[in-house]
Amino acid sequence: MSPASKNLTEGFVTLLIGLALKLFTEGVEIPVFTLTKVGVVMMFIGGGLVLMGLVQAARTTSSRS
Repeated sequence: MSPASKNLTEGFVTLLIGLALKLFTEGVEIPVFTLTKVGVVMMFIGGGLVLMGLVQAARTTSSRS
């Protein structure tokens, strides 16, 4: 598995888990963190991984030309 596809896969999974936390954990309270805020942070991390994967994929295809 290439690094670009690995980053894309991990990014999409992290983004979807963060989105699920943001949408479905509104009333859940734990002592340390708010799960909706954890979901937002995970969405940002997932988005960053997706962007990194896209850049790596673009570099790989441009270097082959």
